[in-house]
Order: sequence, then C-alpha cells, then structure tokens
Amino acid sequence: MLVVMKHRASEAEIDSVVHAIRDMGYDARPIPGAQRTAVGLIGNDGHVDTARLEGMPGVQQCITVTQPFKQVSREWKEDDTVVTLANGTRIGGSEIAVMAGPCAVENEQQIMEAATALRKMGATVLRGGAFKPRTSPYSFQGLGEEGLKLLAKAREETGMAIVTEAVDPDGVDLVAEYADIIQIGARNMQNYPLLRRAGRSGTPVLLKRGMSATIDEWLLAAEYLLAEGNDDVILCERGIRAFNTHTRNVFDLSAIPVVKELSHLPVIADPSHATGIRSKVVPMARAAVAAGADGLIVEVHPDPPSALSDGAQSLYFEQFAELMEQSRVIARSIDRDLLAGL
Repeated sequence: MLVVMKHRASEAEIDSVVHAIRDMGYDARPIPGAQRTAVGLIGNDGHVDTARLEGMPGVQQCITVTQPFKQVSREWKEDDTVVTLANGTRIGGSEIAVMAGPCAVENEQQIMEAATALRKMGATVLRGGAFKPRTSPYSFQGLGEEGLKLLAKAREETGMAIVTEAVDPDGVDLVAEYADIIQIGARNMQNYPLLRRAGRSGTPVLLKRGMSATIDEWLLAAEYLLAEGNDDVILCERGIRAFNTHTRNVFDLSAIPVVKELSHLPVIADPSHATGIRSKVVPMARAAVAAGADGLIVEVHPDPPSALSDGAQSLYFEQFAELMEQSRVIARSIDRDLLAGL
C-alpha cells in the first residue's frame, strides 16, 4: 500500500506517518517524488485498515498496490529508476548502456585485450565471469578470486565498470568487493538466500530472467532484492527455454515493453545467451534496442574459437563494432542514443 502525502506535507507529517505504520506492525519506506512524497507500507500479506492513516495531517490518500511485486511495480514508483555507476554509466535513462566482454575471465592477456578494445568501441561496462556455474561439472568453472582481481585491473586501466556473477550467498561479499554490479544468473533467479544477501550488499544487482520463468516470477525475484533495501536493480531478458532447437533459447522480445509497463526498473537484453549463435547476436541486439531495452550485455572474445566458455556465441571485435554502429542508428530513430564514451 502507498500513503500519498499532500504536495506541501512537512517532514514532521511524513515522519508521523512512518511511525504510525511501524506502530501498526509494518515497515515503512518514504518515496520522494518530483511533486510529492509517498510512504510505502511493507510487510502486509492482506488487507490493511487505512482509517488511522487517512485521517493524519498531510495525508492525501491511501492507494492499494494491486501487483504481488509491490516495490518493483509502477504503482509503487511511477518514475523510471536510473542506476548510476561509479564511472558515470547510467542504466535506465534516455541513453542505452552497453556491457560487453568474454563469458569467462581466462587470463590477464585475454581480459586486458578485450577491455581495451571494447572501451575504444564505446562499451562502458566490462562483463566477465570469475565464477562460472556450468551445466556440466567438467566444464571450466572460472578462476575465482584471481578472475576478480584481473577484472579490477582492467577497470583500473580502462575506466570501465565491472559486472560479474555471484553464484552463492557466501560469495556475494567477495564479488561486491571487486564488482560495480553483481550479476544473478538465470540458474539462480529463484535462489532466495542469494537474492536476500545480494539485496543487502549495497551494490547494484543485474538479475537475469530464469530459463523457464514467467514475467511475474521474474519480477517477484526482483522484489526480494528491493525488500532487502537495494533499489539499484537491473533486469535482464536473456531468452527462455522452449521446444525450438534452431537457437539456444527463445528471445522473448515482448518481455521488454511488457516489463517496462509493469515496473520502473531498467531492463537490458542479452542477445548472446538468447540465441547462442554468433551470427544471430547482432540482429537480435538491433531488435532489443528497437523494443525499448535500456542496455545490452554482449559476449565478445579476442579469439572466439579458443574461448573456454560460450565461444560459439561470442562476437569477434569487428562484429561488435558493427553491432554498436547499427544499434546507434536504431536508437536515434526512437529518440535515444547509445551511451557516449566516458
């Protein structure tokens, strides 16, 4: 539920509403807006008697939030959330952010070569897995903390922000020590202990949609992060599992405008995992930009055939340059643009 305050409600009146909500046994979260402040009531599983709140000084009205994902919904917050990183990258604004890099950090030469080239081509966030949850236990599982250190070195030398995955609750703090964005992968979308720990990390979180998740399930997973106090959440559509075998997954492009209507959180797209085929990544990146994505996350490798993970879907540098050029044209046609170099 939202308690909407009057335009000129004082800080004392807002504080009184917060205290009243807590006296009722719920939690309260003030939500400043451009015109007025609302106070969100959190922790109710059913009906709330609003009579006490509606009669308080400064209160304009009480509004029931109909969606099960309360803090994630546009009913809770009408304005778009914009996640701003330390290097100035903004995700969720009028510009489209591009995250790029290899699936996995393999060695210093590989990640430094990728970071340097991608930075010159306009990417502002470097992706790379230090911990790799793989379908097979015999596949490359990542370099662990050594991979995180190499990502940090790449950030120091290029100015790019870092997004990398945490695979379990105990690893969140370690990843947060090095990363600008903690990624929660598709396989962990409903790992609730991991979500809660990431929600308390104080670091922005990139939440990928699960391979078989509905949109409501995806948004409810994001609700776990916001419920723990982390408002800097980025959603990522990366394809869902179906019966088709011509691509790795089915890229649910319609999810992008649907989620942007339902939620204030920024939505980015991952055409690499959605298709699993190098030749399909650029056209699907174009489509995602046209559908309204706030960013792209793309796998790029200095030498895809030798990649230890996901080489078949990783772009060559020249293909990534083509993706940037074509995506920029489409973005400008809908009154947006790719984020300029920092």
